[in-house]
Amino acid sequence: MEEIEREPTQLYLISPLEVGGEFPERLARALEAAPVAAFQFRVKDLDQHEAARLAEPLQKICADRGTAFIVNDSISLAKRLGADGVHIGQEDGTVEEARNALGRDAQIGVTCHDSRHLAMDAGEAGADYVAFGAFFPTTTKQVKHMAGLDLLEWWQAIFEIPCVAIGGITPENCGALVKAGADFLAVSGAVWNGDEVAAVKAFHEAMTAAQG
Repeated sequence: MEEIEREPTQLYLISPLEVGGEFPERLARALEAAPVAAFQFRVKDLDQHEAARLAEPLQKICADRGTAFIVNDSISLAKRLGADGVHIGQEDGTVEEARNALGRDAQIGVTCHDSRHLAMDAGEAGADYVAFGAFFPTTTKQVKHMAGLDLLEWWQAIFEIPCVAIGGITPENCGALVKAGADFLAVSGAVWNGDEVAAVKAFHEAMTAAQG
């Protein structure tokens, strides 16, 4: 069987919970530091009106730089904003609901933790990508599920739908995920807790080196 050439692993930035103030400028700098495939808008405990107000400038920054703008959790907010897609957890609605609301061109991703079963279900339901993790301890959210590299290798060998690795990923530890078959690396703290430009560049160099 001929091996299909895999696209290089790409970066998928997830927002910090605070996206006001100087954050739009930080996002613009991060997206200009090296290629970023997608940006996920992730806020908690805000009403939709306030979330939309905060999202709009960030959405424009992404659009101007060719980065997909993905809304976390809320199908209705994604629809209101005309976002490029939505990322849903296991309690945030179904792929079918998201597809009906957002249309066939929307990117719909599903959190699958460390579960092969959930990932296969998401793929069969028409998800555009599945997300596995956490691969490493993370301070961004409480870790209930730890995933192993074998999960990425298994998925990559059988399925064509892209997979995203998430959870505690840094430039120092990302190489193994790239080699195991992660199509995207979803990162948050490793970028926003320091110098975002240096971090995005460091990720890019580490990913390129691992791609070998």
